[in-house]
Amino acid sequence: MSVRIVLDHHQPLYTNLDFIQGRAILSLTRNETIAAITVKLEGDSKTHLVGETPLPASVGGMGRRTHDVTIENELHKILYKLATVFPTEDLHLATASSVYTLPAGLHEFPFKFKLPFNNACADAQSTYVNVAGLQVQTPGNRDRHVRKTLPPSLSMFQDQALIRYYVKATVQRPAFYKENFRSEVTFQFFPIEPPRPPVPPQGKRSESYARIEHTFAPTTRPASSGKSPGLFRKGSVPKPDSPTTPPPQICIDARLPDPAIITCNEALPLRIMVTKLNDSPATIYLQLLQIELIARTNVRAHFLARDNKTSTVIISKSNMHIRLPENNKVMHIDKAHWKDSPLPSNVAPSFDTCNISRSYDLHVKVGLLHGLGDQTYPELVVETLVMPVLVYSGIRPPDALLQAMAGHSPPQKPPRPNVVSTASLSNLSPHPPSAGPPAADLQPPGFEALQTGQTHPEGPFPDEAPPSYEDAVADGIGPVDGPRGVYQQQQEGRGGGGVGATGESGKS
Repeated sequence: MSVRIVLDHHQPLYTNLDFIQGRAILSLTRNETIAAITVKLEGDSKTHLVGETPLPASVGGMGRRTHDVTIENELHKILYKLATVFPTEDLHLATASSVYTLPAGLHEFPFKFKLPFNNACADAQSTYVNVAGLQVQTPGNRDRHVRKTLPPSLSMFQDQALIRYYVKATVQRPAFYKENFRSEVTFQFFPIEPPRPPVPPQGKRSESYARIEHTFAPTTRPASSGKSPGLFRKGSVPKPDSPTTPPPQICIDARLPDPAIITCNEALPLRIMVTKLNDSPATIYLQLLQIELIARTNVRAHFLARDNKTSTVIISKSNMHIRLPENNKVMHIDKAHWKDSPLPSNVAPSFDTCNISRSYDLHVKVGLLHGLGDQTYPELVVETLVMPVLVYSGIRPPDALLQAMAGHSPPQKPPRPNVVSTASLSNLSPHPPSAGPPAADLQPPGFEALQTGQTHPEGPFPDEAPPSYEDAVADGIGPVDGPRGVYQQQQEGRGGGGVGATGESGKS
């Protein structure tokens, strides 16, 4: 006996609202008695961390260990859908039997699932495991749970963080001493982005910015002392060096449309400006330009947490020596330097799930020289501007979905007794503080799910989680018909560098 899964119209990327369908193919060499054949659509968010916990003073001491190694694993079932493909409901009602005999040969059982918007993880969710043919209920955990948009597939940091999606078929055999047969197929998931805020009319658009001011060092030129004195003549006393024109005082700005959103597989909507703050006639030259995206991944496993930092260089140019044309003391760096350099395909969108979250900072490093006429002074100033950004997937939600959500308001859920609230859970396992402006300034309206209770199933298999508001609204809406870009999971990245200079950031 063997079982395998074949997906119809297999796609390199699946997203919310997509249908994932195929066949579970069972191959039998002889007649076999089975109880059921189930197909599950599942998503797991796993973390694995190793840390140290201090030992009591009585245990430690001279030459003894003061810390103990702790290994923590945390698993959240962020997606779970179940379909019993055999026996069918009609067959079960007609025979009222719990076991069935299938003849030798190939048997195909079609299945079809629709990928939802939000994850299915809930408070105190119970699961069932098969132990010697018996369905044993396991207690749900009390770790932090969120109900937000499904996160993208992810595998990095030597398996510290793993988010995977798969379809699994199980052939259940009635005898407890006979092993169940299983087969699974993984697929890549890339979520639909939240609805973007409307674009305001021209003249009323605001920008998020990072800004640094700098004053170049003053330069001097030696004064002329006339002819050199002879061997037997009294020389004239040289005059002290005389200062040149005042050095330029500049302000460097990096600007993005507010809210600061950049898109996977697309170029940055970035503006870089240099403004003179005084009346210096000096010319400013662009010598160095580097744009780098810093990803911060927060991995949590029960009471352990770790922040991992990786960097993706978008462009890096040096020895440019490009004169910046000045217009009323304002100089714009040409967008041509980065407009043909989209975000690499290994960049995942920003996300937050129960035990893994991802945020981004954009680092813009600018190196400038100044000079007068044909002379360029050797002082090179390099400043780094840091901007917290949101990274969107670039998969736009269908217009029909946006219209449906605009015409409906989320229902208000009455209070439920004996249900742990989101606030109390967050107090048990709070987020570590993150740098940058408050999340409210960066987070546009998106697919925010309502916190729903989880009922315990009565049968041998867990029930599907109740649909969220977005899933209920999108029930009759088809898959996304538009570009999906490319996504290749990032493996191991190098650590990002620190900030080269302090500055201010905000909105204008």
